[in-house]
Amino acid sequence: MSKKKPIPFEVSLAELEQLVNQLEQGDLSLEDALKSFERGVALTRLCQTALSEAEQKVHLLINQNDTQILEPYTNE
Repeated sequence: MSKKKPIPFEVSLAELEQLVNQLEQGDLSLEDALKSFERGVALTRLCQTALSEAEQKVHLLINQNDTQILEPYTNE
C-alpha cells in the first residue's frame, strides 16, 4: 500500500479560499454545496494540523536554544 503524499499547507489554504468564494456566491446546487463544504472541513483540519505542527516545532527550537521567551501575540 502506498501512502498518500500530504498536501502542502499553501495548496490546502488556496483551495479552501476558492471553496469559500464559490459557496459565498451561492450558485452551487445543494448537493455541490454540501460536497464543497465537506471538502472545506477536511482542508480546514489539514491546515489546523499543519499550523499546530509548525507551532510545536517553533516551541521545540526555542526551548532547545533557550535564548528567547515566547510572548502572546497581541494585535495592538
